[in-house]
Amino acid sequence: MKRRMRSSKTTDSIFPLKVDEFEKILRRKFENNPDLLLSKYEHKGNKMIVFSIPYLVAEEKAEDFILKPLLNKDIEWTNENILNEIPLGESKTFQSLEKILDNLLLGGVFIYIEGENEVISYLLLNKEKRNLEKAETESLVLGPKLAFTESLFTNLNIVRFRIRSTDLVLKKITIGKTIPREVRLIYMKSIANEEDVNTMRQRLLDLDVDEIEDSVILKQYLEDSSTNLFPQFESTELPDRLTYGVTKGKIGVLVENSPMAIVAPANLFSFLESTEDLYMRWHEGTFLRLLRIVALFFSFIITPLYVAVATYQFGLIPTQLLISLGESRAQVPFPPLLEALILEFLMELLREAGARLPTKVGQTMGIVGGIVIGQAAVEAGITSNILIIVVAMSALASFTSPSYFIGTTVRVIRFPLILLAGLFGILGIIFGLSFLTIHLIRLTSLGRPYLLPLYPLHVRDFNKVFYRTPISYKNKLAKAYQPKRLIRFPREEAAKKQDIDE
Repeated sequence: MKRRMRSSKTTDSIFPLKVDEFEKILRRKFENNPDLLLSKYEHKGNKMIVFSIPYLVAEEKAEDFILKPLLNKDIEWTNENILNEIPLGESKTFQSLEKILDNLLLGGVFIYIEGENEVISYLLLNKEKRNLEKAETESLVLGPKLAFTESLFTNLNIVRFRIRSTDLVLKKITIGKTIPREVRLIYMKSIANEEDVNTMRQRLLDLDVDEIEDSVILKQYLEDSSTNLFPQFESTELPDRLTYGVTKGKIGVLVENSPMAIVAPANLFSFLESTEDLYMRWHEGTFLRLLRIVALFFSFIITPLYVAVATYQFGLIPTQLLISLGESRAQVPFPPLLEALILEFLMELLREAGARLPTKVGQTMGIVGGIVIGQAAVEAGITSNILIIVVAMSALASFTSPSYFIGTTVRVIRFPLILLAGLFGILGIIFGLSFLTIHLIRLTSLGRPYLLPLYPLHVRDFNKVFYRTPISYKNKLAKAYQPKRLIRFPREEAAKKQDIDE
């Protein structure tokens, strides 16, 4: 049975050529790159050249599956005979020199027989990858702790292992003109909203860039508003977070050489959810989810509130606390606004230094630096004890978010709110919060409102966001995202408890 050749026919063919002429062309193209490996062979008057870039190719496979069969078998060297004798899956033929060079850099082993009109290519990519490790940026107490790696094939293997269903779609898309990179669009065919799938696919296909360095970079291209402070798509290194979203009707994106996945559409409350909530009883899961929502608001409001009250609204402070505040601020030469900005700035310096230093040194820097600098600042009269407590509480509240991106957003929002509080007091805070609310109402993620299910109001979806229900009540998907199939399983059957009669 003859093997059918996958040919990439073009009008700019340079073949047929002599082997020596083709070698000169290749060496001229790679004159500044010493990595090109060229080998010439001759058999029964036929000449052949085999070329590749060694570190991009699995050399053992090239030796065992291409060169040994080719040189040991007594066959006439033609493209048709070689393709029949070496039936590797990833084989193509090329006529264009430009496409030959492009595929050479993708890990191809090329064979050219003198006098032929095409060059044979076998893709034998050497996939360098690190071992599967524990997630670093998303810490969990319960649940799987496995993280994605930079290998797309490994990541796809993990996703397939977790979702063993023929309903799972892994659509392949290539992005990048100068440096092409493979991207996979992931969704459940019978669940995901068709409009969301088409929107995400179209955004990927319309993307005209030289290269995509990482999925986090790709996310900025795909978001509804790339200039917005709030992240509109989730980024995660946890496979179970991706698969959880996909099985609930969302869309995932994996990028070659990136250890992070994209999940969309998302809402503000998606960034406060943790897969850890699923592995707890619904009481604890509800408590922790509500705690994070309160902490998010608490994080960016408490320091501005202190500045506003300490500057203008003294009457809101209880008498005993006002006396303590006055004594604490007696030696501070700065107004509350400047005092808060200085301390918040110092806190951000400590946080950034702790993140950039090696792990053990960073932890010591964060703890010791906070204690030493805080105590020294109070003794020097730069700040008050009460403000240090307020700023520390604000920082702790921002750390409760499972998403690093929304935590960073909250840290940035805090500074303009502090300025508004220092200039206009409580009215400044109300103005800032009103502006923020209007902004969030207008924001969308893949065309879906960012404040779902709060706005537009979908009360029935509150148990998917603000609290958890017993496991037998999780039989419906979120209606706000309009999945194809709303019912996951019959609740009555799931709630049955059939004990064995003794």
